[in-house]
Amino acid sequence: MYSETLSGGDIVLLALTGFVILCVFLGVRIVPQSEKHVVERFGRLRAVLGPGINFIVPFLDRVAHKISILERQLPSTRQDAITADNVLVQVETSVFYRIIEPEKTVYRIRDVDAAISTTVAGIVRSEIGKMELDTVQSNRAGLIGTIQSSLANVVDDWGIEVTRAEILDVNLDEATRAAMLQQLNAERARRAQVTEAEGRKRAVELQADGELYAAEQAAKARRVLADAEAYATGVIAEAIAQNGLEAAQYQVALKQVEALTTVGQGEGKQVVLLPAAALDAFSNAFSLMKGKA
Repeated sequence: MYSETLSGGDIVLLALTGFVILCVFLGVRIVPQSEKHVVERFGRLRAVLGPGINFIVPFLDRVAHKISILERQLPSTRQDAITADNVLVQVETSVFYRIIEPEKTVYRIRDVDAAISTTVAGIVRSEIGKMELDTVQSNRAGLIGTIQSSLANVVDDWGIEVTRAEILDVNLDEATRAAMLQQLNAERARRAQVTEAEGRKRAVELQADGELYAAEQAAKARRVLADAEAYATGVIAEAIAQNGLEAAQYQVALKQVEALTTVGQGEGKQVVLLPAAALDAFSNAFSLMKGKA
């Protein structure tokens, strides 16, 4: 009888031990760093477990959702949009996001990716409809910032943070592409003509500056020669005033001699004709020089 009672107590103890182990196993939850767990009690939100060791009430609480908080990338999507100048474009976008409040994401939205894709398409069409094609092409960074800001305001109620939005490409139809290429070629031709005209204008300006500089230098040279001539004339006049007619005759004779010397120095001139007055000029010059000596 005693051995049978002991055997029953052992069974109860073993069962109790097993129950405690089961409670510990069910009550302790280890959450990875990259996840958050949503705990429900009788179908209602009870708590959100963060990374690390967490405790819940066994048999009452259960982990209903395990949500990854890593950054996610939506598949690239294309949507058609019409610009303010009535040009049809096809915009390829990509969005990066992460879940920061899983309790909102779980209970407010069913398909997060589809909801974000639809929202992005609507925002892109709305924003591009306010802009002309040239602005869309040149101000892509501003458009991306506007899309990200508008998308962040919408998805905030879903517990989602938009980390980045990208416009991967803006495609045009063939007719618009051909028209833009023609416009680009015309613009390049216009710039080339403007550059060529500016070059010709600059060349004319430089030539005019060179001619002006040459004229200024020639004028300066003539001014110097005139000053020298005036000085020489003054010296001669002073000599005439001091020495009388002999000084004047001496200067005239000296000029005649210099002129004849210049004529005789010419290349290919074998015969020099001297007028009779030239001989008189030589004799007058020598006589005057002797007189001065």
